[in-house]
Amino acid sequence: MRLLTKSRFKLGIECPNKLYYTRKPEYANNKLENPFLERLAKGGFQVEEHARMHYPGGVLIDDGYDYDHLAERTRELLQQEDVIIYEAAFLHDGLFIRTDILVKKGDYVKLIEVKSKSFDPNDQYTFIGKKGGLKSTWKSYLYDISFQKYVMQLCNPHWKIDSYFMLADKSKVASIDGLNQNFKISNDDSRTGIHVVNHDLNQLGDSVLGTTNMSGVVSAIIEGVHDVLPHKSFLESLEYLKQHYVDDTFASATPIFSACKTCEFKIKSEVTDRGQRSGFKECFTGQLGWSEADFEKPNTLDIWDFRRGNTCMQEGKVFKEDLSLDDLGHKEADDHISRTERQWIQIQKDLNQDDTPYILKDELQEEMNTWQFPLNMIDFETCTVALPFHKGMKPYESIAFQYSHHIIHGDGRVEHQSEFINVEPGVFPNFDFIRSLRDNLSKNQGSIFMYSSHENTILNAIYSQLLDSDQSDKLELMAFIETISHNKQDSAIKWKGDRDMIDLLDVVKRYYYNPHTRGSNSLKYVLPAVLNTDPKIQNKYSQTIGSIGLSSKNFEKDHIWLRQENDEWINPYKILPPLYQEWSEEELDKLVTQLDLVGDGSAAMTAYAQLQFTEVHATEREEIKKALLRYCELDTLAMVMLYEHLVNIVS
Repeated sequence: MRLLTKSRFKLGIECPNKLYYTRKPEYANNKLENPFLERLAKGGFQVEEHARMHYPGGVLIDDGYDYDHLAERTRELLQQEDVIIYEAAFLHDGLFIRTDILVKKGDYVKLIEVKSKSFDPNDQYTFIGKKGGLKSTWKSYLYDISFQKYVMQLCNPHWKIDSYFMLADKSKVASIDGLNQNFKISNDDSRTGIHVVNHDLNQLGDSVLGTTNMSGVVSAIIEGVHDVLPHKSFLESLEYLKQHYVDDTFASATPIFSACKTCEFKIKSEVTDRGQRSGFKECFTGQLGWSEADFEKPNTLDIWDFRRGNTCMQEGKVFKEDLSLDDLGHKEADDHISRTERQWIQIQKDLNQDDTPYILKDELQEEMNTWQFPLNMIDFETCTVALPFHKGMKPYESIAFQYSHHIIHGDGRVEHQSEFINVEPGVFPNFDFIRSLRDNLSKNQGSIFMYSSHENTILNAIYSQLLDSDQSDKLELMAFIETISHNKQDSAIKWKGDRDMIDLLDVVKRYYYNPHTRGSNSLKYVLPAVLNTDPKIQNKYSQTIGSIGLSSKNFEKDHIWLRQENDEWINPYKILPPLYQEWSEEELDKLVTQLDLVGDGSAAMTAYAQLQFTEVHATEREEIKKALLRYCELDTLAMVMLYEHLVNIVS
């Protein structure tokens, strides 16, 4: 029986054509699906279990995946005048939904959709923008709850249904330590895989969840005020998607750039041997008339930050050779590579099969002349969770549990100068983290580097935490933060430090483009590009770290960072053992990106979340801690390699 469920409805809104390929084993699907890691990374099931505690006495319908049985079981429970149901199921004419929490009192029903996403109840524009449109970050959630409300109403026309979101409330703070640890993640066979330690809500302190009535927005969506699919109302979109999924017919919808760019139904090298088919290839062959040769031509889907991609695709401009500077909205910059210039460089390099780096040497050299030795490379590992680990913390407030720190001396010597890690369960690490960072960065007055603005964001977060704390040295620590960072735009306190961290990502974007990155600026893509471009880097790091005078806190002197295989230099990250068996850091980064969280560093974040649960064996805990230290050390060493590569180029 083919039914349009919530997840398939969401997929169809993203791209109607994807409905034809989903859940068919003959088609490759690159979406990473691992429920246990999802629980670790997202915490959604923890929030769901906590939400249920706010509505005690409910009946959980957890009887497998027989849709008819689940719906019948729900109908039986709904015969009661008053009832609370977790995972209530509704089936109607090809449509099937399950609700997180349903509260029925006579003919009045509350539909409560639980999400681990956070909201600020004081922000009147959280869901609807100032111009009256749905906020893009909430659209999929709003369509989801509208779909549920609609199917419930079809099954029970006489009901009065109010729709609610239950979310992590950013205005609330945990009033106890260990709130998160009360919902332990296990690998059992239950749907959520969460073991609740204490079922008494009163012993969990003040709730950090908030409920907001979405009935008005939901009604507007169902009534057609907001289009769902392009030029289609909610009901038109629903009927269109249902018809194609239930009948198992291809929708033949016009390809959408954003959906095609991230299409999961592509063949990758690791699945080619399975004999699977590429839904992406079949779609483009049928919809755009592509030949085999067209799939080899450079297309627009990998252009970095291509904000006009949808417009160009609608105009039939899918190949890079079809684009002009006007299609990019070209703007020049005098002393650096502008965003659109960078896109044009990428396009021309691809069309000319030119894999040599592009660099503004004079401008880069001028920038580098302002840097003060010794150079300090730092990288933070952090974690954010919906249910706080510690008393006084808000949902998704940052925890900084690890950093690595390399120094490049004026004579070229490279030293792994310091590191910090605290993964002990129940210990709030942020203030010890900043004390350690202060002690080590204060040993010299050299320039400090980060890669991306993440480190500056975290220092701002710790600054705010210190401001609200009773730490005896908080003024000293805040003063230190002010010297090495700058305030956020919305900060009431303004500062810009004398040693404000230099963003190497910004340096790369302004002065340097390497075709081997395929348009990505992530350090985990930039590093392999550097390694396959610079013979000096290859020669240096293919020797033992002892022979090149490189100090390390986590590797022996005979360790070699670079190895060659089939004329390709292996990414150093790939020679490290994965933090999880059969899951590389790259795969975890992709997983967490799919879960609307951070990209780089997600393996470390996931590991930290796991280590906050005391049932992790001591031996396993120590091994994960060692692995975290190795990964973080490589993060700052990668920054060293990038710096040395830039020096080699301008020289």
